[in-house]
Amino acid sequence: MNSQTRKVIVFQLGEEEYAIPVHQVGSIERVMHITRVPRTAPFVEGVINLRGVVTPIIDLRKRFDLGTAEFNDSTRIIIAAIDDMDVGLIVDAANDVLDYNVEAIEPPPEVIDTLDVDYVSGVVKVEQRLFILLNLSKVLSTDEMKELEEIES
Repeated sequence: MNSQTRKVIVFQLGEEEYAIPVHQVGSIERVMHITRVPRTAPFVEGVINLRGVVTPIIDLRKRFDLGTAEFNDSTRIIIAAIDDMDVGLIVDAANDVLDYNVEAIEPPPEVIDTLDVDYVSGVVKVEQRLFILLNLSKVLSTDEMKELEEIES
């Protein structure tokens, strides 16, 4: 693999496909029991005990104001490292791992549905598929990250 290609995990939220860099992903888990934590942001589902580590769980649909969906057999929790902290991201489905050429990245359009463009580092087209590259460190604000760190500890 040369320096011009990157590997991403592609996942689904509603009809859209999103991608995050493979190096940020620790694992992809089936949905398990999530313990609610009182007085947290609406998109914070709670915490899970993953192999002895308390991990905060975020529902990305709620985070991006995409409505809610029932969890089903394809719902997954992507355990990702955001600023040195593991966070679980609930997604509708984790589709696959793809390589793309960095030259294929296009800047985010002015308006991507209602998604706040800060989260989006670009749009990539691979064959007939278009996916939105997320910048995980922008998905949560500094205050929200602090709140998650408090939950985790």
